[in-house]
Amino acid sequence: MSLRAMIVALGFVFPACLSLAQTPPVLRLEEEIPLLNVEGRIDHLSVDLEGQRVFIAALGNNSVEVVDVPHGQRIAEIKALKEPQGVLYVQANQTLYVANGADGTVRSFDARTMQPVKTVVLGDDADNLRFDAKQQLLLAGYGRGAIATLGLDLASKGDVKLSAHPESFQLSADGQRLFVNLPRRYSVAVVDRGKQTVSATWEMLSAHANFPMALDEEHHRLVLVCHMPAKLLILDTNTGGFVARVSTVGNADDLFYDPSRDRLYVIGGEGYVDVLHVSDKTKLTSIAHVATARGARTGLFVPEWNKLLVAAPHRGANPARLLVYTLTP
Repeated sequence: MSLRAMIVALGFVFPACLSLAQTPPVLRLEEEIPLLNVEGRIDHLSVDLEGQRVFIAALGNNSVEVVDVPHGQRIAEIKALKEPQGVLYVQANQTLYVANGADGTVRSFDARTMQPVKTVVLGDDADNLRFDAKQQLLLAGYGRGAIATLGLDLASKGDVKLSAHPESFQLSADGQRLFVNLPRRYSVAVVDRGKQTVSATWEMLSAHANFPMALDEEHHRLVLVCHMPAKLLILDTNTGGFVARVSTVGNADDLFYDPSRDRLYVIGGEGYVDVLHVSDKTKLTSIAHVATARGARTGLFVPEWNKLLVAAPHRGANPARLLVYTLTP
């Protein structure tokens, strides 16, 4: 029996003009933008807010795909890369930076023409990129355990040595600390950027393979997702102590915190986005388990557009594509 029928059976009468309200979806799929002839795994994304473009590291395709979101189409492609993993667009100099895993390079491109500008070799497995806006510096994870600091001209400014290859890492707002996932050590390294050294190491005692990370500085929360088992963990950024943990979608490689809604978005390769609400420092509530596509494990939260983007690889009859979701209140 439907909810309406149950209410009517209890003696309530609906005016002809009224009906039961439907709860709107937390994520509403607005568009699927095809990336034809893009094969293999897709890694991380970056955004040009002014140009309304998204840059997608198509690792398995050795390319970066450039998508015009308002017009719903791919408008450019950078080919002949070597397993691009991290991408970062910097508006200040209208430059796209690409970290390549296979040859350990970070390459810069003029984002207006997509022409190459400069290449620097870091070492093997150049991976995630971050931007220190205050100091106008790039941070690049690479190798068996290091984060390089680079100028916008890709000139070296120094290295921080780590005990294992870094995956996702987040920079504190004051620029003084880095929180770095070290999945091969089942831990998080806290880096003192002033001293360029590791000041603390927080071990994962309940789950392993911690890849994605998000930072909520206002509430002193560091959020991680582990693969073995698939768990979301919250740590206190002051102490490294566990605050909360909950099961989540498997094979996640991107995680985002939405401060305006106090939500977390976990993008998992099992083919779902998990949406959780953080009601206080310790309580997590699952509010949606949204189907996406198998293998879609990376994406980008763009609060300025009120959208969550999810990169889906080619599977069977479905081409690679960018899924564009609008967020509801």
